[in-house]
Amino acid sequence: HSFIDGMAFDGMRKHLAEEFDTLYILDLGGNIRKGHPGDSNVFGIRVGVSINIFVKKEGLREARGRVLYHGEMATQSKARTFDFLAENAHVGNLTWQELQPNARHVWLTDGLRDDFETFLPMGSKQTHVSKIFGMHSSGVQTSRDPWAYHFNRDVLRENMTSTIDFYNTQVFRWERRTDREANVIDFVESDLTKIKWDRELRQHLQRGRTAEYAEHKVREALYRPFTKSNLFFDRVMNNCVYRMPSIFPTPNAENQVICVPSIGGRADFWCLLTNAIPTGAIVTLDANQCFPFYVYDEDGTNRRENITDWALEEFRAHYQDASIGKWEIFHYIYAVLHHPDYRETYQVNLKRDLPHIPFAPDFWGFVTKGKQLATLHVDYEDAPKYENLRWLETPDVPVNWRVEKMKFSTDKTRLIYNEFLTLEGIPAQAFAYRLGNRSALEWVVNQYRVKTDNRSGIVNDANRVDDAQYIVKLIGRVITVSLETVRLVESLPAFQ
Repeated sequence: HSFIDGMAFDGMRKHLAEEFDTLYILDLGGNIRKGHPGDSNVFGIRVGVSINIFVKKEGLREARGRVLYHGEMATQSKARTFDFLAENAHVGNLTWQELQPNARHVWLTDGLRDDFETFLPMGSKQTHVSKIFGMHSSGVQTSRDPWAYHFNRDVLRENMTSTIDFYNTQVFRWERRTDREANVIDFVESDLTKIKWDRELRQHLQRGRTAEYAEHKVREALYRPFTKSNLFFDRVMNNCVYRMPSIFPTPNAENQVICVPSIGGRADFWCLLTNAIPTGAIVTLDANQCFPFYVYDEDGTNRRENITDWALEEFRAHYQDASIGKWEIFHYIYAVLHHPDYRETYQVNLKRDLPHIPFAPDFWGFVTKGKQLATLHVDYEDAPKYENLRWLETPDVPVNWRVEKMKFSTDKTRLIYNEFLTLEGIPAQAFAYRLGNRSALEWVVNQYRVKTDNRSGIVNDANRVDDAQYIVKLIGRVITVSLETVRLVESLPAFQ
């Protein structure tokens, strides 16, 4: 289905042209996340479906390498799709559109804007020079979130110590095995209450690499929007840390990171700035790419700015302003990425590529707004509480700040905090600040609760022992952050 999503690469098309005469793609749609109707999927699943017919070349004849597409049924109902297939039954009965890939080898180009390619790319793996950031990285992928993340540092220590002990025992068993031809998947004990295996962890085991708990490996992480957690940051017990050891090498290493969806993101475009280690899926529908202001050596030394000198010269030359610095470019970018017109105009491009940044007429206007947005989002825990939020205490119920699971009223003007407290007066505008499929406030309500992992049985309790009112205060702060973000975004200058 990567053909339909336009994510084909040059090598794929080259192979197609060499081996096949024609590829027919009959798009049956059904991708719920792209807004297709709920009854349109022929298999009753959430992702799109297509029928792809490859026609091999005949004998020594040169293959034409054509890609023919038909998308009439992409948004039709399941019943209509089956009738359509029965009525036509043969590729010769349909009118096909021949697809011509663009310069980036995208085959379905509807909605793509060519001028996007003239802007400065934030990052690229294909070039080491012509981009704004010298390096970017995916967020941390643990594959063992119930063990590796926890709101309570002491509980995290217990969970990680337990699973590390179990893992190390399996390493010692493997080293002493009598059957040297044993299959590692069958050999290890797969008890989901003790550990979750993946390919990388089994490879560490086969290499005899043990794990070790250490307090300095417990780091602050951004797990979901405006939801910080403790993370056990370790190359063995995390599936992949990517380049985060060069971005946040030590607990005290200063940095700010702009996070955006990775290529092919399913949610609407979003971005968020953080000063903590980002998880690999801050917004759960999408993986993310992270663009840091600083990079370090992994021992925490040799800090340098990550915005390239090439980008600095491009900005200075375009605006004819030698006073522009790299922090100004960083804040300019953060403002542009929030601009509603930018997101709408290039929404298709932003699903198929990392952001490219235009030169807006009012550079310094964007810098000012971007810096304000950056401060607001990084320091959200210090934002003032929304002053019009009313705390309604239930009569005859003892004072209690503990949360099990919060719930909005139907009209979302009230939040049932617990049996003791209801928060009233939530403004509708607070829900206008969205990151992916939820507003910032909804992310907080979703994450700050007591949750039991179904497989491991691990309980993650968001209530703080040292600050009983942290969650209720956070609600008020995130409402303020949301309203102020909406205000700042609405006041952004024109980007073209």
